[in-house]
Amino acid sequence: MSEKDVGCLMVIDNDKLVGIFSERDYARKVILQGKSSKDTSVSEFMSTKIYFVSPAETIYDCMALMTNHHIRHLPVLDQNQIMGIVSIGDVVNAVIHEQKSTIKDLENYILGGGYGTNP
Repeated sequence: MSEKDVGCLMVIDNDKLVGIFSERDYARKVILQGKSSKDTSVSEFMSTKIYFVSPAETIYDCMALMTNHHIRHLPVLDQNQIMGIVSIGDVVNAVIHEQKSTIKDLENYILGGGYGTNP
């Protein structure tokens, strides 16, 4: 995970999402409990309580779910088919982009350029 700069992996069994394994899981459930990575299966320390979103949900839905449940990654499922995963970084970047766009539109509107005009 470190080599590929990945903070979370989905654990899939027979095309079904059965767990999430994150750096946090590794640190708290393997290292802090004195277990060995070589002698411990993923199923022993992955998170099995899986929160997920559908492709139709908004970035704000993702942010609320992540905040309420203290999670950093959300699988995206469409009728139980895995479509991808959204990270807290993805959410923050989307919100920042949206806010920058709104600020630019408001500045243009205030300066008389009209709403939605991007110079």
